[in-house]
Amino acid sequence: MEDLQQLGPRLRAARQQRGWTLDDLATRADMSVSTLSRLESGKRQASLELLLPLTRQLGIRIDDLLPRTDQDPRVHRAPLTRGAMTIAPLTREASDVRAFKITYRPEAPDRELQVHDGHEWLYVLSGELHLDLGEQSLVLVPGDAAEFDTTTPHRIRAAGNRPAEVISIFNAVGERVHLHSDLPGRDSSGSSGSAGVTGATTPTAAGPTGEANEVS
Repeated sequence: MEDLQQLGPRLRAARQQRGWTLDDLATRADMSVSTLSRLESGKRQASLELLLPLTRQLGIRIDDLLPRTDQDPRVHRAPLTRGAMTIAPLTREASDVRAFKITYRPEAPDRELQVHDGHEWLYVLSGELHLDLGEQSLVLVPGDAAEFDTTTPHRIRAAGNRPAEVISIFNAVGERVHLHSDLPGRDSSGSSGSAGVTGATTPTAAGPTGEANEVS
């Protein structure tokens, strides 16, 4: 019984992690806002008929809404390919943290700088990564970490002729843009935002020794 009482708050948390309002999810699941609100508050009993369209839109399983003390801690999510990137999820769909291992291959075509809501953290595992961030052009090497607001015009690609492997962490909005939509490049002149990289007060790339690696 206690498990069922936790279903509503878990459903609300899964919705909020995607940055959706009650109306957003209700519309996607073809459900009234009042019904969804009552489910989340525990004022309406959950049923398969109600939960299936909701979990389908949220990209989770009904089991994810119920706590399991014997839950397998391993993550079983298949990698996906987007253009010259291979993205391997490292966390569950409903996790509070969205972490991915991303491989950038050098054959990626040039594209415009991107601007979108969200925040991103990354750590370079192997290869060299080219990060264009605002007016800067940076090369990150293994051991480098970066953090930036994605409302700053940016572009990420492999540097040189070898793939670059990174661990990337997004907030819910950033994950949705990178993994669930095809984002066209935008004119960066109309957007602005704050950006930073670990160990620096201005957006530069901090290496393992704290020295900045910047390409002019």
